[in-house]
Amino acid sequence: MPALVLLGAQWGDEGKGKATDLLGGSVDYVVRYQGGNNAGHTVVVGDQKYALHLLPSGILSPGCVPVIGNGVVVDPAVLFSELSALGERGIDTSKLLVSGNAHLITPYHTTMDKVTERFLGSRRIGTTGRGIGPAYADKINRVGIRVQDLYDESILTQKVEAALDFKNQLLAKLYNRRAIEAGRIVEELLKYAAELRPYVADTTLVLNRAVDEGKVVLFEGGQGTLLDIDHGTYPFVTSSNATAGGACTGSGVGPTKIDRVIGILKAYTTRVGSGPFPTELFDDDGEALRRIGGERGVTTGRDRRCGWFDAVIARYATRVNGLTDFFLTKLDVLTGWERVPVCVAYEIDGKRVEELPYNQSDFHHAKPVYEYLPGWSEDISKAKTFADLPKNAQGYVKALEDMSGAPISAIGVGPGRTETIEINSFI
Repeated sequence: MPALVLLGAQWGDEGKGKATDLLGGSVDYVVRYQGGNNAGHTVVVGDQKYALHLLPSGILSPGCVPVIGNGVVVDPAVLFSELSALGERGIDTSKLLVSGNAHLITPYHTTMDKVTERFLGSRRIGTTGRGIGPAYADKINRVGIRVQDLYDESILTQKVEAALDFKNQLLAKLYNRRAIEAGRIVEELLKYAAELRPYVADTTLVLNRAVDEGKVVLFEGGQGTLLDIDHGTYPFVTSSNATAGGACTGSGVGPTKIDRVIGILKAYTTRVGSGPFPTELFDDDGEALRRIGGERGVTTGRDRRCGWFDAVIARYATRVNGLTDFFLTKLDVLTGWERVPVCVAYEIDGKRVEELPYNQSDFHHAKPVYEYLPGWSEDISKAKTFADLPKNAQGYVKALEDMSGAPISAIGVGPGRTETIEINSFI
């Protein structure tokens, strides 16, 4: 049985939650391997809508074990808030496992995130302000706090004091803010220790044993390929590896155990936050995509920037992730356009470029080169097979598949769990 990676092939918000949930009934473990509560997944089950931020989408599937891997940064207050909200709606969350090696987001991380963004002014990155970047920075600087540190108060105190030594200097002397007391932080973190303990596990051992036993393990990315710290549109990126390689480092399961890598593609393109976006629309079409697609960030509450499908980005995602399949979402949103533009290449300094430029300045100046595909007006939300789609919708899907470099194995034709056409089984 396979180990699968499922990740965003654009700038995030492609519908990974729905894809994960759709597979949930066939999956034994769903693993978040990077990011934190800066991610947002909306899952619709029947007439119920669930907005998840930190928890894996598999927590909504009764037979599935949801896992927060070592590559995730965990805000314990957010974690227990989400668990409580799901419990009030009758969702069993008792199977959740949290890696003891996952790093914690503390109150001083969120403080540093917000004051730094304000200080940057017009040069700000557009972070969510939830402390994700500062927590990852501490991890790399080796002054991070891990889940396991909650169970040794002496070590926890030493680590918090060490982390605050420099931060308090910055807060007081650069940002004109009051210093943060280490004792208050330690006290706040320790109040989560007992409640968190039943969930804490050696998740690397658990997951490797599961794969060896033939269980189906799904690794769920939190953001999108173009937000990857190494392979995204740096510096307008997240602070972790959202690409397929991050699934291995963020879970402790080696690459030879991964069978398939599924990229989630929206039938158009969106992004949240600052940074280049070649196909972004500032006209009535952009507003229509935003309105029909309900393009508002689950985590940020900000309107998403909207544009036409970008095949250059899709090809890039195929390459850097080693994608074996695509799941195309929100095809229904495009219903009603007489013709639908698709970006097939860029024009940079008068030259046609068909691959994503590695140079940041070139990408900032890239102009989309469009091809126009015939649209459709028929309602596709009730389609159950590919043949049920209008001919022009079929043509659009086939064109995207040819341009993107991997087969489209499933198509989302509506927000609901059942509003999906499965062409090839992922499992």
